[in-house]
Amino acid sequence: MPALKLRQIVKSFDGFRALDGVDLAVQAGTVHAIIGENGAGKTTLMNILYGLYQPDEGMIEFQEKPVTIPSPRGASDLGIGMIHQHFMLVDTLTVVENIVLGLRGQGMSLNLREHEKRIAEMSARFGFNIDPRAEIWRLPMGMRQRVEILKVLYREADLIILDEPTSILTPLEIEGFLENVKSLRDAGKTILFITHKLDEVFAASDRISVMRRGKVLNTTDAKDTDARRIACAMVGHDRILTVERMPHRAGKPVLVGRGLHARDNRGLEALRGVSVSVREGEIHGIIGVDGNGQAELAEVLTGMRSATGGLVEIDGRDITADDPETRRRSSRLAFVPEDRHTTGLVLEYPLWKNAILRDFGTARFSRAGVVDRRRAVEATSEWISAYDVRTQSPYQKARFLSGGNQQKLIFAREIESEPRVLIVMQPCKGLDVGAIEAVHRTILEQRERGGAILYISTELDHVLAVCDRISVMCGGVVTGTLEAHEATAETIGVLMGGTMSKASAC
Repeated sequence: MPALKLRQIVKSFDGFRALDGVDLAVQAGTVHAIIGENGAGKTTLMNILYGLYQPDEGMIEFQEKPVTIPSPRGASDLGIGMIHQHFMLVDTLTVVENIVLGLRGQGMSLNLREHEKRIAEMSARFGFNIDPRAEIWRLPMGMRQRVEILKVLYREADLIILDEPTSILTPLEIEGFLENVKSLRDAGKTILFITHKLDEVFAASDRISVMRRGKVLNTTDAKDTDARRIACAMVGHDRILTVERMPHRAGKPVLVGRGLHARDNRGLEALRGVSVSVREGEIHGIIGVDGNGQAELAEVLTGMRSATGGLVEIDGRDITADDPETRRRSSRLAFVPEDRHTTGLVLEYPLWKNAILRDFGTARFSRAGVVDRRRAVEATSEWISAYDVRTQSPYQKARFLSGGNQQKLIFAREIESEPRVLIVMQPCKGLDVGAIEAVHRTILEQRERGGAILYISTELDHVLAVCDRISVMCGGVVTGTLEAHEATAETIGVLMGGTMSKASAC
């Protein structure tokens, strides 16, 4: 029996048709994967199912009844839960406090001890092993993911939507998560699994639907297809592009960090004597489990966080005391941040305003202190074409772009500033195969121009694909640095676990 039927769902934003007559049937008690390029309409469709958006046209049937889903509260009342790509947890609260937050029927009768008991029993039943009294900020990302699942289960959801659920998990955490998904299915839950990672689709899914340009192209049983056919359906042609990496021709050191120390937002030591260098025409990768100092390293190098020790140099000049703007202007440093929504873009701004954010005060985009709108729009239009940013116009708000197209716009802005040093943090997070290839091609082109690129990621396969040297971080230190030809998943895995290499100098 279908748990969910969608008929001719249409949704538009500012004249852009994000969903164009979507038809979909999801069988009860299955894991149904929705896969497609960034901008295909996957997240928009899920936001309609969760009541965050209302469809312009079409009908939704849930458990064989026509329904209207006016809000997330309405979705929860129907038995629909959603786990977002960015967790919706309050870090300063405990597990039980997060789970009961907003729960109906509590009022003055809230009994946390009773909820703790029930949550502990549910956690044990699904093999989650979560302490209900643990504070969220103390939990690793994989455990926080489980808390999000428990929060949905505690509200007795029958249909669970997972939107890019593994984008911030380590390989080991992903393996455990996929087992959790299958255990939910075996318990009778229906799972909608939104992802761009084909290996995860085939590891956990029963059925697969491919979306492209706001439509569902086809739906098939996972056992009746393979990764190549699905990938080709996603991108619309019968071959998958690959990015060619030319031989390494590194020159002199450009960006150098020596003995860097820094504290995180909680006042704990995040960097403990980190040294790193990036040379002309080189992509130097930094890899490690999320939360081992990589973010703090990027912030120290870009001037967004003060170092408590050590120094930073570009072309032999000490820039440790320089603020971020001075580093951008005088040292030609560009930065693609991890969080494109809060650090990379102003979502309510149109694309042309976002495109000139870093350089709006320069002669290129202003005259006598006033922004030259015509020149800014012309430049943005050129970048949209050159970087294949799929949008209606330079006047469209950034929030209506897909994640991949938002990332392309940020890369255009930073690359077009002609940087000497480019630092990229998790550049392919949440992107589909086509967008990943576009990002990697852009980075490699910058390398061929002689740029010095620091590539920080938790995605091991991406680092191995494009980097010339790879440094591994664990516990705020560099545990080893390898040339690309020396690096394997096994050797890097050992270093990620904290074992120090004898040759760990950067």
